[in-house]
Amino acid sequence: METNGWLIVVPIIIAVFMGSVALFIRMKAAKRPTSAKKIMIPPLAMSTGFLMFLYEPTRPSLFYVIEALGVGMLFSLVLIYTSKFERKGRDIYLKRSKAFVFILVGLLALRIVLRLVLGQELNPEELSGMFFLLAYGMLVPWRVAMLLSYLRFRREDGKNLSFK
Repeated sequence: METNGWLIVVPIIIAVFMGSVALFIRMKAAKRPTSAKKIMIPPLAMSTGFLMFLYEPTRPSLFYVIEALGVGMLFSLVLIYTSKFERKGRDIYLKRSKAFVFILVGLLALRIVLRLVLGQELNPEELSGMFFLLAYGMLVPWRVAMLLSYLRFRREDGKNLSFK
């Protein structure tokens, strides 16, 4: 396979692997109670990825930055809509959505298609930067919405129950 072929195949394999890991982690996390800390750690931990932009070739133009963040925020709406909480005893759990697997697989497939289409016009480093921004633009609004929903759920349940 020529070098350009590897630049297409390897990122797809990595994306499928990372998507599978994310799916596994999310399914496992749904079995344990959640907290505000557990909701907000992923975007904070992922923020270290911004260090990639110290390497100049990964920096997309301002238009591409706005576009990637906007698409990420648009995708986050689906995740926000399907994220609900439930109380089990004294603990609050993220309710496992039947649609979550399909949403994650769909987003992964869309990412692969976008990579194939955009990969023709952008260098791999810049494209990586754009996909990071897209993912971050999706993760932050989703997690902030989850945190607000969690806090609202906790406050409402606290009024109806004698424990917090």
